[in-house]
Amino acid sequence: MSEQHAQYTKLVGLLDERGATYRVIEHEAEGATEAVSALRGNTLEQAAKCIVVMVKIGKKTKRYVLAVVPGDRRVDLNALKALLGGTYAGFATQEVAERLSGSVSGTILPFSFDPELELVVDPALLEHEEIFFNAARLDRSLALRTADYREIAGPRTEAISQ
Repeated sequence: MSEQHAQYTKLVGLLDERGATYRVIEHEAEGATEAVSALRGNTLEQAAKCIVVMVKIGKKTKRYVLAVVPGDRRVDLNALKALLGGTYAGFATQEVAERLSGSVSGTILPFSFDPELELVVDPALLEHEEIFFNAARLDRSLALRTADYREIAGPRTEAISQ
């Protein structure tokens, strides 16, 4: 089993264990938010766009944030920098993002299973009954009840999109 499929299995196991309400949606392999939302039939506002951001705190300390924003918005790097009291914020390298998230780019889950990766979600995403995201696979997505997502993922909620 590839690491990618291992993350999918881990997530579904967690959701089942916690009694979450979700649907699996199989589709053509696609990682771009706009294109995969069209395949799934959800609005961009319901799509969880997941991006790993590196924030420098002083000269030698870095913190990593899994920023989750609605698919119709962009991550506000200045908001994340201010939130963490950083001096710089930028997108993590693909290698770092994939290592910390356990998923390849385009399939990063809106859940953090790594203590080095702090989960911060924009509240606009949580206004919907369900959220949609690629489930650590380009060919499979989940539609997850938002209340279950909040309870299981336990994200920090802050305005981090523009």
